[in-house]
Amino acid sequence: MKITLFWHRRDLRFQDNAGLAAALQSGHPVLPLFIYDETILEKLDKKDARLTFIFDHVERLADEAKEAGGGFLARHGKVETVFKQLLKDYDVAAIYTNEDYEPYATTRDAAVAQLAEKAGAEFKAFKDQVIFAKDEVLTKNGKPSKVFGAYSKAWQAKAKPEDFEPHPSARLFKKENLAKPKAGDAKRPTLKDLGFERHEQPTPPAKLPAAAVVKHYDKTRDFPADNKGTTHMSVHLRFGTVSVRQLMKQAQEVNIKLLNEMIWRDFFMMLLWHFPNTAEEAYDPKMRHLPYRDDPEQYKAWTEGRTGYPLVDAGMRQLNESGYMHNRARIAAAGFLVKHLFMDWKVGEHYFSEKLIDYDMSNNVGNWQWMAGTGAVAAPWFRVYSPDSQQKQYDPDYEYVKQWVPEFGTDKYPQPIVEHKEARERAIEAIRKGRK
Repeated sequence: MKITLFWHRRDLRFQDNAGLAAALQSGHPVLPLFIYDETILEKLDKKDARLTFIFDHVERLADEAKEAGGGFLARHGKVETVFKQLLKDYDVAAIYTNEDYEPYATTRDAAVAQLAEKAGAEFKAFKDQVIFAKDEVLTKNGKPSKVFGAYSKAWQAKAKPEDFEPHPSARLFKKENLAKPKAGDAKRPTLKDLGFERHEQPTPPAKLPAAAVVKHYDKTRDFPADNKGTTHMSVHLRFGTVSVRQLMKQAQEVNIKLLNEMIWRDFFMMLLWHFPNTAEEAYDPKMRHLPYRDDPEQYKAWTEGRTGYPLVDAGMRQLNESGYMHNRARIAAAGFLVKHLFMDWKVGEHYFSEKLIDYDMSNNVGNWQWMAGTGAVAAPWFRVYSPDSQQKQYDPDYEYVKQWVPEFGTDKYPQPIVEHKEARERAIEAIRKGRK
């Protein structure tokens, strides 16, 4: 019997899933699949909390599939190797999945599409993790917008109610539309099989918090001491345990500032898809050969939250302990590294990629390049945020700082490792001379 494989990646849910809904209407029973990609896993720490998060949600999907009368496949290995075997073991009519816009993912998907074609199977990918992707929102000249304000305005003008409507995957996910694995194929790898240890970090439920939080988001989002001032949905958006359409529809109805912040996701994914090289180098060619500093001791102080600037230090300690950092602290910490210490933004981006449970390449790269002044959309390269001014504006009573830096205000707290005015002048002069 021919089947359709549905390949889960950044969409760990059955409800409102674009690719899954299409697969369930393909005319062939569907067998959901998740691959623990060895190419990605081999780069992770063995106690990476993201792997525990993914594993738990894959197991949840497997249980839900069983309850619905179907099955679920989970495999570990190189993606192409896994598909070569599956295409031999099953009579696969098609492989359905949702689009992923990161450089590695686009290359990987092209290789899987070729394998499918050789085996006589279709490969179909659907838009699911954004409202608009790739070329759907362009300038009047047909080019990708490099100005967020103009992009957001065009995005909102283009958006129609049907763009936020849920796909019927949950309703269609029933026994008559589902396939089961062959005998002996149902066993799934454990965390130990994958070479990982269980390491949990607290995450909120996969839904927007109370309406009051969303209603006042524009007024509370910049204050890191207010733990209920933001939605904390980033990890769920990253792994698709919640529908972006559901969240954006709620944001559109309740708080336009929240909607605008979520549009940044579409914007950065669009930019990364158009300019995949920006994952590795500055978008602006003039900014690709700056004389960045290399100071291991100062870098270590930054990673450990010992810079002597309390907002920076609190953010870095929150990141190290919880896998999360408030956005305002991210701005302070990133700005300090790329301007005050004048170190390469790629160093900071890499550190965040290892620590953030909500790490998303397009967002991370886009925001780091924004702070460094090197990106397609960039803060002026001569802008240098003052950590002290940020502290006074967003955490004036040091509530956030005291939560994460208990020794602040005592002799144990270090003096600043650089002086703001001198560091600012050093960075501006180095960039001015280094731009080519």
